Amino acid sequence: MSFLELRQLRKTYADGTEAVKSIDFAANAGEFIVLLGPSGCGKTTTLRMIAGLETPTGGWITIGGRDVTRLSPVERDVGFVFQFYALYPHMTVRQNIAFPLDAVGTRRTVRDAMVEAVAGGMGLGGLLDRYPPQLSGGDQQRVSLARAIVRKPRVWLMDEPLGTLDADQRLGMREFIRARQQEMRVTTIYVTHDQEEAMSLADRIVVMHGGEIPQVGPPADVYDRPASLFVASFVGSPGMNFIPGEAQASAFVPAGGHARIPISRSLPPGALTLGVRPEYVCEAADGPIAGRVVLDEYQGAFRIVHVDAGFAHNLVMRVPAAGDQQTKIVGRQVRLGFDPAHTRFFASGSGRSV
Repeated sequence: MSFLELRQLRKTYADGTEAVKSIDFAANAGEFIVLLGPSGCGKTTTLRMIAGLETPTGGWITIGGRDVTRLSPVERDVGFVFQFYALYPHMTVRQNIAFPLDAVGTRRTVRDAMVEAVAGGMGLGGLLDRYPPQLSGGDQQRVSLARAIVRKPRVWLMDEPLGTLDADQRLGMREFIRARQQEMRVTTIYVTHDQEEAMSLADRIVVMHGGEIPQVGPPADVYDRPASLFVASFVGSPGMNFIPGEAQASAFVPAGGHARIPISRSLPPGALTLGVRPEYVCEAADGPIAGRVVLDEYQGAFRIVHVDAGFAHNLVMRVPAAGDQQTKIVGRQVRLGFDPAHTRFFASGSGRSV
């Protein structure tokens, strides 16, 4: 049995808004699960229902085999990191971090050692005697995170805890959170809209869209084998290239019929969309697609090259940036090809992978 389970979980608000639409997923003991999706997809509402801060309209939640659907937050034994601090302004940083330890009667010497350890790991050692109003927003968020992870609850719940931090701070905190979670083996549900954060932290990603879950899987599966057009476009930067068309014999024919792309698999008849990641698109002298470079973005180690090939959207290549960066390629005519092993196909109507 999984340690944390959500079954047919729903949340409909009084105005009729369906924030979460009968979702199911489960987390194993010690697993790091990331809820990934755009704003308004239902991920924070789901997290708040797990915490007991929102009451489900239907379905149930179990933790460690116990039904907690109607229990209060304190009865669930979870550690929650809010998106917006929620610190006690009249308490010092030390007292804020120690609060959950005091609440369960931790001995003073043990408590102080635990506070010092987590504060040191998060770069808060020199701020322990300050008060929240004396801190920057980023420092307050780190205190909020430290307060949640200083002890070992049954579940850690984190709602975009790194959103207010600078880029270099986010990287350091990602490393610390993951190391702490692996050390303590606390089942963790982490909410973010940042796919890089999701890919780097998760054992498994739960992709959410419109209150539903189109895909659950390890980061590599979600990236390499997206279950739908939405997942393919949302995960990846840039997202997957899409070419509408249909299968004919042993080839895929894009809409307009001006190219034939060889394929090595059987596809169902009807309208399909071919998808291919930018890193698998390349220049090829005999490539089946002709186009013109309209934008070249230098990104340091690589370049993002946009090609107008006559489709509704430009095709995008991600290529190494080796060579003379002063060479102008915008306006150049190119032919493009890609490895059929790295193509995905989606039903144009449903958007589901085929």
